[in-house]
Amino acid sequence: MSKKSATTAEQQKIARFAKAMGHPIRMYVLEILSKQTCCYSGDLSEVLPIAKSTLSQHLKELKNAGLIQGKTEPPKIKYCLNPENWNEAKKLFNGFFGN
Repeated sequence: MSKKSATTAEQQKIARFAKAMGHPIRMYVLEILSKQTCCYSGDLSEVLPIAKSTLSQHLKELKNAGLIQGKTEPPKIKYCLNPENWNEAKKLFNGFFGN
């Protein structure tokens, strides 16, 4: 007898998004990116009081979760929200919280 997964794919997605959003710096980055088309990592490091290496780790977490996407434009990286996943995250959270 095979065991069914205790969680659905939807629950796994919302947990992945929530984990990536689970740090105030990452929430700030998402807020910045939600108010503009794109932003370079250098511009973000100017407004955030953290080391560039720390910012890089936060950006990596958001990118791994699929909430943002990065495009290399040497010597900079341009970050934007991933519109498909951002909209899916909003829909999942709204459904979870009953809106």
